[in-house]
Amino acid sequence: MSESKKLHSGEFNVEVEEKPLLWTDRKRWLGMPISFTRYALNEDKLLVNTGLINLHEEEVLLYRIRDISVRQSFSERLFGVGTVCVSSTDVTVPHLDLMHIKNPRKVKEVLSKCVELNRQRNNIRSTELMSDAGFDSPLDADGNGIPDCMETDSHDE
Repeated sequence: MSESKKLHSGEFNVEVEEKPLLWTDRKRWLGMPISFTRYALNEDKLLVNTGLINLHEEEVLLYRIRDISVRQSFSERLFGVGTVCVSSTDVTVPHLDLMHIKNPRKVKEVLSKCVELNRQRNNIRSTELMSDAGFDSPLDADGNGIPDCMETDSHDE
């Protein structure tokens, strides 16, 4: 066993593994990356960092992503960018737009593959995701999506 070191304020006695980035980009303006919004993807999560002076970081665990789509307006197509829209079961970030990024279709495909690999690695089934989003409730015994207290039986009338 190694000798225990006294910790000072702000120090940690644990190592955190930094995962390598699979993709990174910035929100673009007229096709140029001059924004203070940065996007990154590693094997476990999608990260969004915004701000220059006041910084804000959001993350979505990949296994929580439910749907991914691409939007590309005419002006975005002219500048070679697009927006990837991500829906998740994350409570703090249920919808996330990766705005004005290069190669939006390729990003969508890479993100989709990473989501599936992450679900397989963590043994996550789609029914577990649905229950996280509130679609499956213990008050819905028959599983038809309608809470039992809202259903009316024909024999009660």
